[in-house]
Amino acid sequence: HDDTETMSGFVASFKSLDFYRKLKKDLLHELTDSSTSGVALSVVAALVMIGLVVAELSAYMTIATDSRIVLDHFESSSDDTLQVNFNFSFPHLKCEYSSVDATNFMGTHDAGLAARVNKVRLDKIGRALSRHEDRKTELKHTIDAAPHEGPFTAMSLKESVFEVKHHEYDIMIVNFFAPWCHWCQRLEPVWEKSATQMNEKHPIETDKRVLLAKVDCTGKESETLCVKHKIDAFPTIMVFRRDDNGRSFHETYHGERSLDKITAWADNLVAQQNKEIQKTRSVDVDKDGVAESNAGVGCMISGLLHVQRAPGMLKIQAVSDSHQFNWETMDVSHTINHLSFG
Repeated sequence: HDDTETMSGFVASFKSLDFYRKLKKDLLHELTDSSTSGVALSVVAALVMIGLVVAELSAYMTIATDSRIVLDHFESSSDDTLQVNFNFSFPHLKCEYSSVDATNFMGTHDAGLAARVNKVRLDKIGRALSRHEDRKTELKHTIDAAPHEGPFTAMSLKESVFEVKHHEYDIMIVNFFAPWCHWCQRLEPVWEKSATQMNEKHPIETDKRVLLAKVDCTGKESETLCVKHKIDAFPTIMVFRRDDNGRSFHETYHGERSLDKITAWADNLVAQQNKEIQKTRSVDVDKDGVAESNAGVGCMISGLLHVQRAPGMLKIQAVSDSHQFNWETMDVSHTINHLSFG
């Protein structure tokens, strides 16, 4: 009995600490009274709370973009440049065509002050092949070649016979061209003369070691063939071998477009096939450090660029002074591996 009284006293003492006491239900109606103004304020407060919830939810679900440029303050002229570090991978843009530039925000003039750019050729599955070195001089062309006389020797191929000829000859060198292309028009007489000279050394009817052919990428019977081999620059000279399979790499020719250089390069390929010299898909015939042909289909571009501390753009684009591009098929999709400043 004493324990019960002690517990009751403890509970009563504990309840006395309640700062938020409630009214008894039987006294609620006696101590409170509703009013019209109170109802109005209650409705307004409820609407305001609903509006705030909707506004906050809408703001949370809305995607907003905030672009701003904050320029550093510098005290001397030596601090007015910014270093841009970059590493991009282009799986379908050849290193020969890739160009790195920095321009002002209007795109009207070059804003890069100094640059160090490295290019690495990639195969069709993205693996590094070899380092690419840009040409120190302009690519030479035979621009005064007289029109080819006599029958055309370069075999014109269509999709229906392409694979048959591909596996009939040890080496098939194909000039993918477009009739509207200025550089293709310049190459046409040189290519026919090169085919004639190679045919004199290796008659295509009896000697199945090498064939120089051509494909018109605008023709209905060959257009899909050019898309299959990702021909997006004209002219493109590509090598096919009898023992190729679906995973084979086809090197392309980027050397001088003259009779002597093209035939010397073709002779090098034949000598490789005859096992007279080491077989390679990167051929440097004149030993000038720049390969006439290579198997690269993509390019990894890395380096650094010093630019002025002002709004501008870093531009990596397809540029060539010896090709015309088919922009409908040109693929410049890329992966940004690294991009930092300072």
